[in-house]
Amino acid sequence: MTIPRIIIAGTHSGCGKTTVASGIMGALTKNGYTVQPFKVGPDFIDPTHHTRICGRVSRNLDPFMMGEEGCLASFSRASAGADIAVIEGVMGMFDGVDGSDLSSTAHVARILQAPVILVVDAKGMSRSIHALIKGFIAFDPTVRIAGVIVNRTGSKRHRGMMEPSLAIPSFGWIPRNDDIAMKSRHLGLLMAHESGSHDEMGSLIAEHCDLGAIVTAAKNAPALPVLQDATSRIAPRARIGVARDHAFCFYYQDNLDLLCRSGAELVFFSPLQDRLPPVDALYLGGGYPELYLPQLEAAACTGDISRAAGDGLPVFAECGGLMYLTREVTGERSYRMTGILPAVTEMTKQIQALGYVKGTVTGTGSFLPQGRIVAGHEFHYSRLASDKDARFVVSLSRGKGISDGKDGLTAANTLGMYTHSYFSPAFAGDFVDAAVSFSRT
Repeated sequence: MTIPRIIIAGTHSGCGKTTVASGIMGALTKNGYTVQPFKVGPDFIDPTHHTRICGRVSRNLDPFMMGEEGCLASFSRASAGADIAVIEGVMGMFDGVDGSDLSSTAHVARILQAPVILVVDAKGMSRSIHALIKGFIAFDPTVRIAGVIVNRTGSKRHRGMMEPSLAIPSFGWIPRNDDIAMKSRHLGLLMAHESGSHDEMGSLIAEHCDLGAIVTAAKNAPALPVLQDATSRIAPRARIGVARDHAFCFYYQDNLDLLCRSGAELVFFSPLQDRLPPVDALYLGGGYPELYLPQLEAAACTGDISRAAGDGLPVFAECGGLMYLTREVTGERSYRMTGILPAVTEMTKQIQALGYVKGTVTGTGSFLPQGRIVAGHEFHYSRLASDKDARFVVSLSRGKGISDGKDGLTAANTLGMYTHSYFSPAFAGDFVDAAVSFSRT
């Protein structure tokens, strides 16, 4: 498989790689290219911007959660029919799990054999930029840095102080423009539907970067092996409802695709606005339920879900979805939720957990069998106070979970986790099997 591809890496978080990557996607799309976007790491928010810009669903590439072959398989599937793939990196180029190389942007660059454009923030330096760039080039010679984009240059004079001595080609010089910087909140950047800066980012790249040189660098990437899917698509055998609206919006597209390939027909609905549709199971992803607590408390769907779960409907929820399954969410005041799980959620001002998660199903009573491996990521500003007799079915070897390395709170046929799971074929199959079993009752 040969597809032109380029990775946009950064020297550090905050150097401007999200703006640059999104701008390159936008400029290429405007010039008639079919762009397949990707994001290194477990992030849910950046891909929403990519998807809106490119008109193709952005995918995550994360070796910790997916494995190296999983990254290649996802890249191959998603890139079909695209003219070029643009991959936004994570953190600094060499920053991986626990200070290692694992799941770093450099790691993914090696897996994809992709050339890299390094985004360098020039604010506050001139000649020192050369030491920085040369250090990145020399640090890992197995990663090919094709060139740099110098961000936040202060003036033509500032550029003139740096340009003559660059060790590698420059694909662009972007002047400082704080008006285009993406706005953030407690879980990261604003979602794509809340931001209006996408057109400006594309125009910024078109004006200040050499788009032709970027495409040429992407075309220099070698052919990749084509991996076969571990799971071939089968005819739908059950309907799984997927909550998708402003409150519940964090999903890995690969998870949704894998459910379909495992025999699920996905039915999307909004707990904020819709009644619960006729389904055989329910998937509640993460998101921002804390921003919509009055609406969720008043929504007819909240009662629908509570009654359906009481009747044995298989329900799987992650993070924000987990919060929605508890009795109430408390902050400045309390709001009643579905009450399916024996716990109360408390919103906090401090982050409660952040990082990769790995665990094993050790308990019984959920649709996941004992021994099933769970891998994913956690990031939340809430905590659960669970009842003393609450049952947890997942033991974590890495991560905090709901309480002291325990995750997977269960009741009836419902399973809630703080972990945002990246599904394995076995995990997806278990969930669809549970839906099939319910449909036959």
